Amino acid sequence: MQKSKIEWTDYTINPVKGLCPMACSYCYARAMYKRFKWAERLEFQYAHFRKELESVKKPSKIFVGSTMELFGDWIQPHWIQLILEVTTMHPQHTFIFLTKQPQNLIQWSPFPSNVWVGVSATNKLQFLTACHHLSDVKASVKFLSFEPLLESVESSSPIGKHLWNGGVNWVIVGRQTPLSAKTMPHIIDIQKIIHGANEIPIPVFLKNNLSGLLPFAQYGEPWKDVYKLRQEFPKRNIG
Repeated sequence: MQKSKIEWTDYTINPVKGLCPMACSYCYARAMYKRFKWAERLEFQYAHFRKELESVKKPSKIFVGSTMELFGDWIQPHWIQLILEVTTMHPQHTFIFLTKQPQNLIQWSPFPSNVWVGVSATNKLQFLTACHHLSDVKASVKFLSFEPLLESVESSSPIGKHLWNGGVNWVIVGRQTPLSAKTMPHIIDIQKIIHGANEIPIPVFLKNNLSGLLPFAQYGEPWKDVYKLRQEFPKRNIG
């Protein structure tokens, strides 16, 4: 368990250790495993997971699996079952899961009421795929993380329509780290996501790493939402 620098969570915890087979090109955790020669074999640390959670007394937002794709086919199903069972033992906390394997979420639906379920989408295909699969998933909060936003997610249908059809009720937008001009998202693509979220409407969380794209004051009223760097959260729905 670590106090997190990620703005939308309080803590990160990783019940499954090892080198993530997802192998995203921009994965900071994978780079650290290689650099420090940490053990790469996947290991479920159930006892440690439970013990770490017991140390958090104040109701908190806890990001589960920040260094591992927990919904990949390489994760044993009973590991996920046990992880979700543990979340129900701590109803005071909000547990946040984020995946790039949205097709596998349905087998765990409905999720416990204190679990938020998100899908990463860096491009249009991932965005459309995420909304498609999330439409069948039941969770108190379903969200999309456009981080890193590498290209436009706009399609022939409005972004807001896809968010609505997927039952998405929160969006996060951020840049790839380490920051680079080569991977800097276009301002108009960020604005279109915000506009789509506003149409529903649902809360928007713009990560601090977007602040390098500011200021936009000279562009006038249409840019005010980006200029303010909105950092909103969905309502916590437990019960």
